[in-house]
Amino acid sequence: MELPLLLARQLAKRRMGRQWRCRRRRGDVLAGLDFLALLRSLLLCFVWRLQNQIFTSESLSQFDGASKELPIYLSILGSVFDVTSGRQHYGVGGSYHHFSGRDATRAFVSGNFTGDGLSDSVRGLSPIEVKRIGDWRSFYHNSYSYIGKLIGTYYDSNGKPTDELLRVEKRIKRGEELLKQQEAEEKKFPTCNSRWSQSEGGEVWCDSGYPRILSKPSPLPSQGSGESRCACFAEKQLNRPGLAVYPGCEARATVCKTS
Repeated sequence: MELPLLLARQLAKRRMGRQWRCRRRRGDVLAGLDFLALLRSLLLCFVWRLQNQIFTSESLSQFDGASKELPIYLSILGSVFDVTSGRQHYGVGGSYHHFSGRDATRAFVSGNFTGDGLSDSVRGLSPIEVKRIGDWRSFYHNSYSYIGKLIGTYYDSNGKPTDELLRVEKRIKRGEELLKQQEAEEKKFPTCNSRWSQSEGGEVWCDSGYPRILSKPSPLPSQGSGESRCACFAEKQLNRPGLAVYPGCEARATVCKTS
């Protein structure tokens, strides 16, 4: 009887040892998982802080690419992006350096990179121009790291959108609507063929129909007529309002000189 009892005790000890080792391993795994969860939480917190920095114009100006020790930042519509990876473009001497360390929103469509042209104001721009600025903002979101907001025209000191930003967002949507209307019109009335040479000047022509100058209504009523383009029209469409014959061109000509 003593031998079976001894064997039973040895088996029990082994079982308890395995259970203890299993619990220890499980405890080590859980501790490891807790550490990974903590590390992940800290990383997310760091990223959140990195993407929610609040800048003043003065603090943003320090990141204009003049110092190779510092990153390069720019702002568009109050959203700040890290463009350091494009230092060859945004650093000193780069073709886009005028955007660095500031919010020069207006210059993205005006092409004025000096003085008052380097402004964050979109006052007086058409909805389509404002929509193009919105496209630039999307480009930076997709191509570079978003890191925060600039206090001023578009965000307050708490990083909340201002009324001006809300108005701009509405104008961006209006610009999208107008572009869709223009695209629909251009499908209806095809654009003329065109060419230009220094010796012969410019000319437009239609493979089918007659070339006409088609005025696009301006989105801003106070500005009267907007842009114009050459479009081809069939005979029965020539009485449509807003059409003009090219100067010096016959009404039924299919080719017209433009210069």
